[in-house]
Amino acid sequence: MATPTHAPAEPESVWEAEGPAHSAVPAVRTGPLLGAVAIGTLVSVGLGVYGRVHEPTFFAISVAGFSSGPAVKSWLGTLAFVLVLVQLMSARRMYRGGGRVAAGLHRWSGRAAVLLTVPVAVHCLYALGYQDTTVRVLVHSLAGCAVYGAFVAKMLVLARPGGPRWAVPVLGALLFVALTALWLTSSLWFFTTSGLTF
Repeated sequence: MATPTHAPAEPESVWEAEGPAHSAVPAVRTGPLLGAVAIGTLVSVGLGVYGRVHEPTFFAISVAGFSSGPAVKSWLGTLAFVLVLVQLMSARRMYRGGGRVAAGLHRWSGRAAVLLTVPVAVHCLYALGYQDTTVRVLVHSLAGCAVYGAFVAKMLVLARPGGPRWAVPVLGALLFVALTALWLTSSLWFFTTSGLTF
């Protein structure tokens, strides 16, 4: 009667190199994150430098139904801020397993919020430039530059999966803080000094 043969035991080093602990956990890549943050920082600084060296034209946004350029900016900024609050709630829902509805709401509210800020940003940069005459104006200028830097960094990180899990929430939180500071130093200030003017 033949005795059963046993496969030779694998060396422990092979198991350590190819075992489940190594194959189940994907490698975290920090290179794309660092690149995204670097590009976002360049965007923020670039906007600030352009606003500083550009000669302000002092033209105003004119939209039918609004009394002035600051009123247009304040209402567009307020609509963007409401969408940012929707972003915050939908992000919270997504991370608690909210599914496709929460993800779609988060994606589209973010796109709409950024689109609403573009005419305001163009007006501020081209017509007024980067200013630091008061603390409020300085914070507003810094926050405006930070918004687009944080947005670019977040979009680049989303496009390159495999980075640290905390990267997108942290960049999203930075974007939320910058947009909140922007709204507080512009729209809210305008409404408290001029009333709810259209």
